Amino acid sequence: TVRKASYVTASYFWHISDLHWDPSYDIGSNLASKCASSGGRPTPNAGRFGDYSCDSPWTLINSTMSAMREILPDPDFIIWTGFVDDTPHVPDEQLGVEPVLRIISNLTHIIKSTFPNTKVYSAMGNHDYHPKNQMPPEKSNIYEQTANLWHDWLHAASKETFKIGGYYTEKLLNQTGFRVVVLNTNLYYDQNKLTENIKDPADQLSWADKVLQDAAKNNEKVYIIGHVPPGFFEKKRDKAWFRKEFNKRYIDLIQKHSAVIQGQFFGHHHTDSFRMFYSSKGTFNWVTNCVTFYGGNNPGIRIFEYDTKTLLIKDILTYYLNLTYANKVYERWEKEYRLTEAFRVPDASPASMHRVMERITSDKCYLQKYFEFNSVNYDLTECHADCRVDHVCAMREVDFEAYEKCVVKEGGSSTAPVLFTLLLSLMLSLLCLS
Repeated sequence: TVRKASYVTASYFWHISDLHWDPSYDIGSNLASKCASSGGRPTPNAGRFGDYSCDSPWTLINSTMSAMREILPDPDFIIWTGFVDDTPHVPDEQLGVEPVLRIISNLTHIIKSTFPNTKVYSAMGNHDYHPKNQMPPEKSNIYEQTANLWHDWLHAASKETFKIGGYYTEKLLNQTGFRVVVLNTNLYYDQNKLTENIKDPADQLSWADKVLQDAAKNNEKVYIIGHVPPGFFEKKRDKAWFRKEFNKRYIDLIQKHSAVIQGQFFGHHHTDSFRMFYSSKGTFNWVTNCVTFYGGNNPGIRIFEYDTKTLLIKDILTYYLNLTYANKVYERWEKEYRLTEAFRVPDASPASMHRVMERITSDKCYLQKYFEFNSVNYDLTECHADCRVDHVCAMREVDFEAYEKCVVKEGGSSTAPVLFTLLLSLMLSLLCLS
């Protein structure tokens, strides 16, 4: 259990993402595949807590909630990036509006039951809609029904903007000087056909610009929360999530308001990583691990230690479940790593995270350590030269052109990067439960 000391300004919150519950998972099935989300692939190693080819069975989701309650039963709040991204990776014809809402409802219920008195700041994931990825830039039934399901977590004003476009802002824990901005970044996803030719879907960027301007006027510090992150996927070269024009506009927004932004938190990757934004002020963007195994990883969950006076992130603790061990022996959620210990930095500030990136870039030992953390101790193969380029450039450069230049440069050289004054947007990939 994480213990809080009354004489320090540090406190803790949970960040989880990408639950991807697959109701079809059936360990007792006579079929070669025990789940619809495997796409028909055989799952001979399927066990009580799941299979690496499937999304999460309910036993895993229940185990995750129990582990969270045991490890940190009284967090200040919970960030859920793709509160759900709850539905399984199956074709649209195997789902529908009602099944999607039912899955969101069940997962909302279990988090409320586990943490009945805890505030949850939740963002919709690209699978939290039907058809998947097609989030509309206008009012919709799913936005409205989801707002109703989350009514205990949303203020009245939050419900109104959520119903319009799936985004909202509130004071963090109703405290003066602190704010949370929850974005629907699925609107910028390159798989979303509904927003392809729209300059500012649901007017979200204009709205966010105004919210951050007001935050500066009111001396507020801000956390930004979303599901689909900007930049590139570290496990597939040149794979960006946002359309190019949206990626640029998002970067411009963050750089313009970097003085008030103390952290950005995303999911979607099903990996554990971070991203750097360079500017005159420091902020970071974490891509957090997920619960689902889908994509090749162990399930993971994450605790952030933060300064209650400044919102600066002080440290990160990641816990995980070794699926193979859990299926064969017993379930054992254990600490995977603490950031400051693993990378020998004093905190998780922008300057420290830049130092982490430099060490990963220039030191093979740190690179390999990071690479194994990236899949939550699932992929323990060597991170070779091309692997290094993919991870380093995804971490360092969120901009499209800068990323391409990095790939060219790092492909022929392992020279450490020049130190910039930085705005770190660390994208922590919450351990995916699957």
